[in-house]
Amino acid sequence: MKVASNLMVEIPTLRYDDYVTKARSILRDDVFRELYIVDEKNRLRGYLDISDVLRVMDTKSNVTIKGFVREAARVSRDTPLAEAGVAIMNARTNSAAVVNEDGVYQGGVLFSELFPVLISRRTIPGRVEDAMSREPVTSTPDEPVHRIYSLIVASGFTAFPVVQKKETIGIVSRRDLLRAGSVRTSVKNQADTTVERVMTTPVISVTPGDTIATASRLMVEHDVSMLPVIDEKKQLVGVIDRHDVLSGRLP
Repeated sequence: MKVASNLMVEIPTLRYDDYVTKARSILRDDVFRELYIVDEKNRLRGYLDISDVLRVMDTKSNVTIKGFVREAARVSRDTPLAEAGVAIMNARTNSAAVVNEDGVYQGGVLFSELFPVLISRRTIPGRVEDAMSREPVTSTPDEPVHRIYSLIVASGFTAFPVVQKKETIGIVSRRDLLRAGSVRTSVKNQADTTVERVMTTPVISVTPGDTIATASRLMVEHDVSMLPVIDEKKQLVGVIDRHDVLSGRLP
């Protein structure tokens, strides 16, 4: 039986007195959405979410991360993968910290790496319409990025569908905002950088009648965390993400 140590990776760590700008730089350049916070003895103290990093506009800010630290999902090296999945689901995070019996940080298990393993072990029952989030918040391609920035910071959602004339033409995510070099300045100055410049295309989608198993397979194949749900009229009726897929479907 595979356990957390089989999927453990090295996720960067920070200290309470590190600056938010340092965290922003790491999260922009790496695949991680979360960084772990440790003390001088490398004991886990929490995690920093990418949405919190987006809250600080000033690239020269001396704001430290201490006020942004959240409670982390914790597992041991020997925790079965299904239990690690439950810990992540309960915390609504994208990773779990692996610690020893003294709370010393060992590494992390990414939900993106765990998800394919969990869905391969069972047939995920149900239809997309049974698990999707309805009435999703959307963007238009010509909207300024500072509006989407505000939505991401306020909601904590991973991404938003981009809709034009009722057609979903892209996805804009919090990582898209971080990776676009001009976005911080645009947000700070309320400039005219538009969503179209930073969104991801083409769109991978599902229908309400598709199986959740199909949705989960597409997420794995295309390495995406969320899919728009499009009905027979080609209109957006919801979204489904990894957490939706596994919610209530793990032991």
